[in-house]
Amino acid sequence: MKRFAVSVIIAAVVILCGCGVKSSEKSDSEAKELLLYCGAGIRPSVDELSEVFERLHGIKIITDYAGSEVLLSKIKLSRRGDLYMPGDEYYIEQTASKGMILSQRTVCYFVPTILVQKGNPKNIRSLQDLLQNGLKIGLGDPNTCAVGRKTMEIFAKNNIPWEAIQKNVAFLSLTVNELGIQIQARSLDAVIVWDAVARYYANYGDEVPIPIENNCVSTVDIGVLTFTKNKSLAEKFVEFAASEHGQAIFKKHFYRVEPP
Repeated sequence: MKRFAVSVIIAAVVILCGCGVKSSEKSDSEAKELLLYCGAGIRPSVDELSEVFERLHGIKIITDYAGSEVLLSKIKLSRRGDLYMPGDEYYIEQTASKGMILSQRTVCYFVPTILVQKGNPKNIRSLQDLLQNGLKIGLGDPNTCAVGRKTMEIFAKNNIPWEAIQKNVAFLSLTVNELGIQIQARSLDAVIVWDAVARYYANYGDEVPIPIENNCVSTVDIGVLTFTKNKSLAEKFVEFAASEHGQAIFKKHFYRVEPP
């Protein structure tokens, strides 16, 4: 009976070990994709980063593009995913303060700029010119996207009250990309967007740079989420984005990889 009992125990251990191996194999299989929450303004570079990363490593990147604040709300509610790359480090800090970031790394920088209609028919030369009567301007909604929140910082830094600018605001966007589209459609006189986004609409509008001393530069970080099930793979994507190859992709799409 003792020998029988020992045999049963050994068999049980073998079965359990076998189950463990199968579970590990399943986990490795599931680890072939990552979920990345990404600010819409970074999409051109991240599309290519994801494509190259998948080709090099066989790991698919599933990307959810939206306004940074919208993505943060999704992360808080779902508590799932692997990576978060918003349009400003403020959102990474907010996520980290909730204990949801394992690690983070800076990958590029955004410089807000004024984008006006081609030829600048309204003769807009500065932030103060946005206060002119009769203008139609577009801004990011500060409650949904990074460029909107950063724009509010710029107005505060330059002592421009919201009440003074609000009379000319004809459009509040959920993402920075929508603002460029408004210039392309000739629906607005001016918008405030990231410099990289403005470059994509160079055929439809002209940039009016905001002097660096009057500006608020945005640092773009990518963070690994604490509830990732693929930590090593998520970290590998972060390393790739910050590598020489990854940085070349950002520069190709007009993103700054060094602070101005």
